[in-house]
Amino acid sequence: MKKLKSVVLLGLAALSFSSQASIWEKIQAPINGKPQSIGGYSNGCIIGAQPLALKGEGYQVIRSSRNRYYGHPQLLNYLKQLGQKSKAAGLPPILIGDMGMPAGGRFSSGHASHQTGLDADIWLRFGPMDDETAKNPAGLATLMVNHDTQVVDERVWTPNQTTLIKLAAQDPRVNRIFVNPAIKVKLCNTAGADRAWLQKIRPWYGHDSHIHVRLSCPADAPNCENQAALPAGDGCGAELYSWFEPAPEGSSKLKVKSIPVAPVQCQMLLSQQGLN
Repeated sequence: MKKLKSVVLLGLAALSFSSQASIWEKIQAPINGKPQSIGGYSNGCIIGAQPLALKGEGYQVIRSSRNRYYGHPQLLNYLKQLGQKSKAAGLPPILIGDMGMPAGGRFSSGHASHQTGLDADIWLRFGPMDDETAKNPAGLATLMVNHDTQVVDERVWTPNQTTLIKLAAQDPRVNRIFVNPAIKVKLCNTAGADRAWLQKIRPWYGHDSHIHVRLSCPADAPNCENQAALPAGDGCGAELYSWFEPAPEGSSKLKVKSIPVAPVQCQMLLSQQGLN
């Protein structure tokens, strides 16, 4: 199998963020008000976000020292239910990584999205972890993909990973789930006849040690922007395998993306906090 496009070396880490990106990190507590996701996943904010309890039935939050465990109540409900479903399926506790910041908005590093309280990372390694390690589990993520061969590493992949991803995708609130392209191939090849859930599993750079779950905009959030609808089918055809083709000549050059102007409501929110 051919190696992933060379632009994988860029990934989202190639985005260049100005000092404005860290303004949102100065907001240390949620903004009071009716929960509202505003703007798009990669350019937005949230009013009325809530923190996820660091431990619950079937789940544990990790990297809590980053203060990125906030989200829309729908996201909290989804994650709690996923923990319960995972436990009922016999899985060890799932490990929930970055969600969003107290008011959403742009991170200074690590993500371009996760801005509206509707995104969450879930590790493909299971818990539990002791509380101190969970706060900063540096170096403990398990890579599920052999980057020399660009296939799933069968030494660490188990049916538990497949079960978790399938459970995560079957909730109707899920818009899509990002995984490494090699993981999508693995799921396509082992799903059997029950394949409807595969449509939501989308290949994207990185995501070799975690999945990135994205919920659709809540029905009562008129200022929230959904992504375009997913294409029909299970996504296991030519488009998936195109991720393993060499990139066109010249496409690996570093490209700097400018930060888009935040939605008006988010600008107003910053102004109310004395940050704009």
